Amino acid sequence: MKKILSFDVGGTKIAYAVVDELGQFVGEVNKTPTPKSAEEIRLFFQNTIRQYYDKIDGVAFSTAGAVNAEGTRIISFTGNLPVGYNQTDFLSLTDKPVVVENDANSAGWAEYALGAAQGCQNAVILTIGTGVGAGIIVNGRLLKGKSGAAGEMHFPIDSGHKRRCQGCGMWDCFESFASGTGLGKFAAEILGDGATGYNVISGKQQGEPKCEQAFNLWQDYLIKGIITLGNIFDPEAVVLSGSLGALVEYAKVEAAVNADILTPALKLYPARFANDAGLIGAALLACKKLSETV
Repeated sequence: MKKILSFDVGGTKIAYAVVDELGQFVGEVNKTPTPKSAEEIRLFFQNTIRQYYDKIDGVAFSTAGAVNAEGTRIISFTGNLPVGYNQTDFLSLTDKPVVVENDANSAGWAEYALGAAQGCQNAVILTIGTGVGAGIIVNGRLLKGKSGAAGEMHFPIDSGHKRRCQGCGMWDCFESFASGTGLGKFAAEILGDGATGYNVISGKQQGEPKCEQAFNLWQDYLIKGIITLGNIFDPEAVVLSGSLGALVEYAKVEAAVNADILTPALKLYPARFANDAGLIGAALLACKKLSETV
């Protein structure tokens, strides 16, 4: 049974655990605050790998930032992590096999292999948090594109120069409306300056009309984006993960999407693996790579 030391690297914390080839945790999931410098992060990786070295067959990293098609390094800027982190030489950290993958792709692979999209050969897994990330499965393979950067959720979703995206700089992209940041902007527009997405969620639960209005606007843009993704990728399923994924009105959104897409109907599911998806997916991808090189 292959065992992988898997890291899920975020701007505030790093989670790590040993995961076997069945996606099961071997021992506890550990979490530590993300170090403040790229060098401190590198040393943390090295020291942790050294601790587990004799118990593992490889190392996997689920990380922010686009990752090259070979799964060895980050090829984009990672603004939520220290300057220089994206230059990390992951392969030099150990002589064990190493796989690096974008966090949304890792989460997507976990849901495809063992989670809500299991059994689907074509699926889109959206991670909805501060931004929107996606892992896209096409004919049983993770879509990477020519460079590894496929799946960015920055396609235009509206017109009129209403919102400039903080992530890509474009006007009116999907992420700028359907993310947690987007919900916060609807909150400020409808509830007033200083209102946040948390106010919308809390107020909606109490039946406050303006909060329901803000939430419905946000959800309408999510529907628009899923329709676009459905028309392009023709998936059997779309899976919603992340902090806002659990709040979506699934039956309503699925019906609205299927009323307007041009492809056969799709299914909409909540993700099975919440915060553990990145750890599990990266480890499964590492096991897959190990099996292909034997």
